[in-house]
Amino acid sequence: MTSHYEDHFSAHAEAYARHRPGYPAEIYAWLASLAKGREVAWDVGTGNGQVAGGLAAYFERVIATDVSSDQLRHAMAHERVEYRNEPADRVTIADGTVDLITAGAAAHWFDLDGFYREVRRVAKAGAVIALWSYGPRDIADAFEPILHRYQEEVLRDYWPERIRYVNERYATLPFPFEEVEAPRFEMSAEWTLQEFLGLLATWSASQRYLQERGRHPLDEIAAELKEAWGDVDVRRRIAWPIFFRVGRV
Repeated sequence: MTSHYEDHFSAHAEAYARHRPGYPAEIYAWLASLAKGREVAWDVGTGNGQVAGGLAAYFERVIATDVSSDQLRHAMAHERVEYRNEPADRVTIADGTVDLITAGAAAHWFDLDGFYREVRRVAKAGAVIALWSYGPRDIADAFEPILHRYQEEVLRDYWPERIRYVNERYATLPFPFEEVEAPRFEMSAEWTLQEFLGLLATWSASQRYLQERGRHPLDEIAAELKEAWGDVDVRRRIAWPIFFRVGRV
């Protein structure tokens, strides 16, 4: 049986690992405080391994899975993290062994029915599941008109259909669990213009545009964004509110 998983990042896994911003450490502390045990955490769609590494500070063992072997080759190593090249809906984790299941900026690509079956199979009674992401519409208010044009006009025909879950801040993501309210968390970075452009280049729609048209979509906004930014070497703070669906299994 072939798993349904939309992989939009393998082809640029090294750039993804380099340019994606990091989540605040407070998220991992909060999730660990919710868990009834701290033996095993499962990080799904781990990508560059940043969530798995954060969880390793609180859990004895972290199993981190991703369908992309290219992503895993660039994942950060940690003595308590075990990486496995497996899809979200078919993993080699023993029944009833996991205290916490996480997916950062990944769940919207999963076969959710299959993933949730695996969650129920591997979870201990009362285990916590936490899915979160951050939306491109929340980026950099000062540059909103330029980025809006980039997202909605330049990339309009290149976004995968499932990006709607992110645009709707996970509110419409199917989530059949008893929910737990999440505190407000914000992710931020201080970047030069080149580093910010590096993030935009990792967007799935940016990569699809490049593959299909043979030229980079950032060419459409680079000059305008540079003018708005000013000194390209100045680091500007960019913030992304993070949205969650958290529950108990």
